[in-house]
Amino acid sequence: MTIETQFDSDYRKVLVAARRARQLQNGSAALVPSASNKVCRIAQDEVKAGKISYVKKDVPVVKPLVEDRGVPIMAH
Repeated sequence: MTIETQFDSDYRKVLVAARRARQLQNGSAALVPSASNKVCRIAQDEVKAGKISYVKKDVPVVKPLVEDRGVPIMAH
């Protein structure tokens, strides 16, 4: 496992911010001052400030093998 501070995609950045927003909603203290009271905006500000990191497991992504090659077409 490695601790990452840079995001490899916008999708991961959104997932991390959403998880942080949930933490804020459950009572965690904000890591940066924000002009907003909304947890989503505060989480985005924290990500932008570089205060949020995430753990990336060193497990390779494996595409599952699909034995069936498609959906059969039913003729009437």
